[in-house]
Amino acid sequence: MTMNKDVSRKLVVLESSVERSEDRAGHSQHKIDKLEEELRLLNNVLKTYEHNEQKAIQREESYEEQIRDLSHRLKDAEQRADLGERTMAKLQKEVDRLEDELLAEKEKYKNISEELDQTLNELQGY
Repeated sequence: MTMNKDVSRKLVVLESSVERSEDRAGHSQHKIDKLEEELRLLNNVLKTYEHNEQKAIQREESYEEQIRDLSHRLKDAEQRADLGERTMAKLQKEVDRLEDELLAEKEKYKNISEELDQTLNELQGY
């Protein structure tokens, strides 16, 4: 009987140990399930971040291309402005020269007119 008691007691201890192990296993499984769900959520977040990163990279490349294009257009506009300023300076010099020439011709015309008037007056006086 003592042996039966010992076996019974060992059986009770083992059953209790099995119950605790099953409880721990259930608790561990619950933790595993929660962690797997969290992992799935984090994986979805990671995919979203990766997708957003790709979009950001594409936008950055697009902006860089726009900057290159605008820089090129600015350089062209600056060159055209420089050329325009040089041309304008040349034309202004030509206008100044022509105005001076016009004034000289007007002065000649005035002198000729005065001389003509004087000659006519002299001819009328004879």
